[in-house]
Parts: sequence; structure tokens; C-alpha cells
Amino acid sequence: MSTRDRDGEGRARNARPRDGLGRPLPYGAPGVERQPEGVVRSPAETVREAQRLLDAGMPFHAHEVFEDAWKSGPEVSAPLWRGLAQLAVGLTHAARGNTVGGARLLRRGADGIEGLHGAPYGIDVPGLVRWARELAGRVEGAGPAVDAAREAPRLAGGLE
Repeated sequence: MSTRDRDGEGRARNARPRDGLGRPLPYGAPGVERQPEGVVRSPAETVREAQRLLDAGMPFHAHEVFEDAWKSGPEVSAPLWRGLAQLAVGLTHAARGNTVGGARLLRRGADGIEGLHGAPYGIDVPGLVRWARELAGRVEGAGPAVDAAREAPRLAGGLE
């Protein structure tokens, strides 16, 4: 009988290293450090950290940052963070070569944020919706895998 990897609290958690797109690597292989889970950040910190990860070609890790905001923030902000997490996962799948799943998640994320008004936390919602729909159309079906860093969206203006 094999034993399962466990985290510090005894919960089952795969300890295999991961690559920059979140794919498991063989035990002992060098990998990318995991994004810590359950981190409570301000909205501005969430946007900065997610943008840093997106720019580094690590949308899977950016998705985890958005998921933390979605789970720890006020309920009124949940649709924004959930939609952004879906966009990041869509980019992850498109970069892994799962273009059908990537296109589907990009569209689902765009649908989830499209009706939001204004620029919550400075996030360019209309720009992200356009980006997601354009990328989904480009990769759908037999489209090639994309370079996650090159395709990374700008979440908000004036982050530099």
C-alpha cells in the first residue's frame, strides 16, 4: 500500500514539484515554488502579485492568488476574482496545449466579469474581456499552444 503525500496539517497534498504551468514533475526534479494557499491580501496586493506571476508566464500560480482573494474577500467581490481565476486557468490550459479547454475557460471568465461596472480595484474589465475573447478565438480547436508570458494580459493600467 502506498502512502499519500501530506501537508503540515495532515491533509492529502501532492508533494511532487510543479513546472511554471502547474504540471506535476517527477519527484526530485527541480520545479517552481508553489504559490502559498490561503494568503489574505488587499485587492491592490492581489492585482500586483497576480500580474507579476502572469508576466512571468505562470498563470496557474496567478489563478491561485485570485482564488485566495475570491475565498477570503467580501462576497460582493467574488464574481470578479472568480472570473479572473477562470481567465488565468484558461491561459494555463491554452499554454499547456489544451486549446479547447483553454478557449472554454477564457470565455467563461470573460462572461463572468463582463457585466461588472466601472474598474473595480483599477482592473480593466472591458480590456480583459476583449483579450480573453480574442485569445479564445485564436486558439480554439486546432490552434497551437501559446506562450503564457507573451500572451499575459494587463490587469490594470498604471501598475508599473
